[in-house]
Amino acid sequence: MKKLLVTLGIVLSYILLVGFFFTNKMMFIKKKTEKEILDQETFDGHYNHEEYEALEKKNVIIPSPHGYDIKGSLIAPYDNGRYMIFCHGVTVSRFNSIKYMNLFLKRGWNVLIYDHRRHGESGGKTTSFGHYEKFDLQAVVNWVRAEYGNDIKLGIHGESMGAVTTLLYAGMIEDGADFYIADCPFDDFEKQLVYRLKVEFRLPGSLVMPIAKTFLKLRDRYSINDVSPIAVVDRIEHPVLFIHSEKDDYIPYESSRLLYEKKMGAKKIFIAEKGTHAMSYTENREEYQKIINEFLEEIGI
Repeated sequence: MKKLLVTLGIVLSYILLVGFFFTNKMMFIKKKTEKEILDQETFDGHYNHEEYEALEKKNVIIPSPHGYDIKGSLIAPYDNGRYMIFCHGVTVSRFNSIKYMNLFLKRGWNVLIYDHRRHGESGGKTTSFGHYEKFDLQAVVNWVRAEYGNDIKLGIHGESMGAVTTLLYAGMIEDGADFYIADCPFDDFEKQLVYRLKVEFRLPGSLVMPIAKTFLKLRDRYSINDVSPIAVVDRIEHPVLFIHSEKDDYIPYESSRLLYEKKMGAKKIFIAEKGTHAMSYTENREEYQKIINEFLEEIGI
């Protein structure tokens, strides 16, 4: 009896340790400070403080359907009905989207950059890697259309978690933008977590995922299985440009290959030769801009 109790105690301790440790790492992933983000973007040549401050910006506050405020910045110098929304990756903020924002400002697009839940100035207690974030993106899209009309041309660009958010949103029934650019998304959250468990902790997914999935469902009220762009990408009616770096060692570029292959209709893919995760533009600037130009021309925008 004593051995049984000891064994049960060990098993219970393992379940609690694994459940709380790994769901904490997901829900409360450590974020970079604003200074860290801006220092990196400045070092990479993407951010110029004087130029950014000189832009005429409108502070935007959009209510999330989950009860907090989504905060962002709108730069709209053009009266041409063209708008881009940018979704940043995990741990950073809207400032990480400035490099992509500048690409489209130069091409005559009005732009909106915003902070995901629990990032930057936006509210929200947890990070869900695209699940709750897709509903926030829906609120942002609805706000832009309510402000500027349903006849505008609207595109969405997402990087990493922002790309996953973009695809999950696009896979919803409304598919509310005219085109999407997904830079380095994973194709399935559980698959990505199993991969990171092996790389970072040298643990097989079978020892962790059943426990982590149950704890996440109880703690953050969503299923890991719901965060799966590959499950919805064939529902996306509008064109998608997939971008990934061949040397990405955080989210393997095969994820974008799989998503591209399953996407129906208009699509394009660019696998950059240089750059690690989320560095396709930084390390391949001319090629990145060229592929965007080609994509927009091919889809008639």
